[in-house]
Amino acid sequence: MDRRELGGHQRRSAVAPAESRVIDTLAQRMGELARQLQEQHGVDDTLRSIVHAAVDTIPGAQYAGISVIERRATVRTPVFSDDIVAKVDQAQIELAEGPCVDVLYQRQTVRSSNLATEPRWPRFAARAVELGVHSMLSFQLFVTGDDLGALNLYSERSGAFSDDDAEEIGLLFAAHAAVAMADAQNIANLTIAVASRDLIGQAKGILMERYQLTSDQAFDLLVRTSQTTNTKLHQIADYLVRSRQLPGGTV
Repeated sequence: MDRRELGGHQRRSAVAPAESRVIDTLAQRMGELARQLQEQHGVDDTLRSIVHAAVDTIPGAQYAGISVIERRATVRTPVFSDDIVAKVDQAQIELAEGPCVDVLYQRQTVRSSNLATEPRWPRFAARAVELGVHSMLSFQLFVTGDDLGALNLYSERSGAFSDDDAEEIGLLFAAHAAVAMADAQNIANLTIAVASRDLIGQAKGILMERYQLTSDQAFDLLVRTSQTTNTKLHQIADYLVRSRQLPGGTV
């Protein structure tokens, strides 16, 4: 092996362990993140945990927030790590432009390393800089029917997300976050479904006892009341259980 080959071999040997350590550290951090998110109770706790973990995990991030658009019309930011996030997101909503808007409607990842010279969203960029934000990085978290969600990262420093590592780590983080959000929502939906079923069962029992109805007859009465009053079935059942009345009459 000549000197040039030896030098190249030494350089590769020196780089590989460092890269390996970075990969191992990232894998460990993502494993911890998955466990942390699984330990949260409810959707709101999961969202808050995602936002704070994003700031701790993704290089360059000072602040973070999650934005959602419902029925592809109403945009809101239900959780954020700092008030500056709410102000910047409000500017995006008012002006209908910005990284979050692009991610929600068009692309999976949007990055701006210097909002002061950003040509894509001139009005929003100027407002963001006035608020003190100079860099943003946004990831699409989920698309469910007409509902969409995005994870947005912010920094007061220009060039905070210019390193590709921020985007690569952010994509991994967003993938974990999306799974955690889906699990939390599924559990919440299941809990609501079980509670609604129990409530409807109680309402049926009241009707069966008072009117000497069969289970099917009591359920049909609840359904008819729901239809004639244009009220959801579980709301009719809840009203009946609490007031001992059906809308329009006393049980």
